[in-house]
Amino acid sequence: VQLQASGGGLVQAGGSLRLSCAASGNHYIGWFRQAPGKEREFVGAISWNGDSTYYADAMKGRFTVSRDNAKNTVYLQMNSLRPDDTAVYYCAVSLSATWYSGNEYDYKFWGQGTLVTVSS
Repeated sequence: VQLQASGGGLVQAGGSLRLSCAASGNHYIGWFRQAPGKEREFVGAISWNGDSTYYADAMKGRFTVSRDNAKNTVYLQMNSLRPDDTAVYYCAVSLSATWYSGNEYDYKFWGQGTLVTVSS
């Protein structure tokens, strides 16, 4: 499985950004992020057909995960961005039945990450 995350960049607080994850095949995909000096944390995940999505409580209402299987791409729409959203964002593939758990150990394949910087 190959993954390629893109779309990161510099955005002002309150702004929006959409990240893309190009994945070979249709899999359960999760988004995670890792801020400087912090552990990696779960952002959200989507089922292989897009019917189900799950989010970390802190992301609900601001972040949306969607997918276009015709393009083999999963998206992370981020709105109302805050400086503490600054992090490297990763997409990952889960082959686990508990892909929705948010546990990074359920995710086997990882992309290289894309940096999002939110300025105040």
